[in-house]
Amino acid sequence: MPVQHPSSWWCRWNALRGTNGTFISPAQVPVPDLTGKWIIITGSNNGIGLEAAKTFAAAGANLILACREPPAWETHPAAAAEECVELARTNGHTESVVEWWGIDMADLSTVEAFAERWLNTGRALDILCNNAGMSATASERPVLTVDGFEVLHQVNFTSHVLLTLKLLSSLAKAPEPRIICTTSCLHYTGQFDLEHFNGEPGMAGEPYGNNKLYYQTWLTELQHRLLASEKHKHITINGMHPGYVNSGIWNNPRPEIRETGLDRLYRIWKFMAGYLAISPQQGSLAIVYAATSGEFGADAKVQGVGSVGGKGGGGDAAVC
Repeated sequence: MPVQHPSSWWCRWNALRGTNGTFISPAQVPVPDLTGKWIIITGSNNGIGLEAAKTFAAAGANLILACREPPAWETHPAAAAEECVELARTNGHTESVVEWWGIDMADLSTVEAFAERWLNTGRALDILCNNAGMSATASERPVLTVDGFEVLHQVNFTSHVLLTLKLLSSLAKAPEPRIICTTSCLHYTGQFDLEHFNGEPGMAGEPYGNNKLYYQTWLTELQHRLLASEKHKHITINGMHPGYVNSGIWNNPRPEIRETGLDRLYRIWKFMAGYLAISPQQGSLAIVYAATSGEFGADAKVQGVGSVGGKGGGGDAAVC
C-alpha cells in the first residue's frame, strides 16, 4: 500500500509554525537536582547542545560530552567540558563528573567504540540526548561516509539509531531513563522515500527534511516497541524541535559551501536569524525540559515506574 502524504500546504504551514520565536524565561523551565544522574549528550561543544550541557552541569549531573574533534571555528570539547565543570563547582556540585569522549557520527566505528566504552563502565544511563547533527551539503552528488552512507543521512539519523540501540541495556538499568532526540519542524517537509534514502538520483524531497522525518518516525516506532518489552518499557523516548535557533551553523559555513552559490543563501539565513531566531540558550530549554520535566516522563501506570510497585521515579515525580 503506498504511503499517504498530507497536502503540501498543510506541511508548509506546520513547518512555518516551528519558526515561532516566542521568548521563554529559564524560570519557566525549572530544573530539578540532577546529582548522581548520568547524562550523555552528543554534539555538546556548541549551540544548543553546549547550553543544555551547562544547565545539566549546574544542576549537578554527571556528564559525558560526546563530540568529534571539531573544526577550528567550533568550541573545542575540552573547553566545553571545563566550562561545565566550573558551573558545577560554582553551584556546589564538587563531586560531579564531566568528561569529553570522542565520537564522530560520520564514522560508525567510533559510534560502536563509544558505546562499548560506556557499557564497560557498568553504569546505568539516566538520559541520552541525541543532539548532534549537520545542515544540508552543497554537493550536487551524494557525499558518502567511510561506511557508504550519504553523510547527512548517517550523521543526522543512522548514527543516533546505532548509538541508542547499543545503549538500551544501560538505559534499562536506570529507574526512569529518557532518550531525547533533537528533531526539526522541517520533518513536515520530508518525503518518506526509502528507495532513495541514500541520496540516489530521483530522490523525492530533500535530504535534511527527509532524514528528520525518518528520525521522528523511527523514535515513535521505538517507543511502541519499548512499551511492549518488559525489560525496556520504563524507557521514554521523545523527539523535540528546539525552534529556529541562531546557532553557529550560520556563522562559519563549511569551505565547500563558501565555494558555491549556497554561500549567498547562508548569508541571508544568517541575517534573518539575527532578527527572527532565538538564541542557543533559548533553544536548549527544549532539550532540558524534555529531559527533566514530569510532563515528558514515564507514565507510572503504563510503564511500571513510580514509588509504588515500580523502579522509582515516574511521571508524577517531575524528575528523571
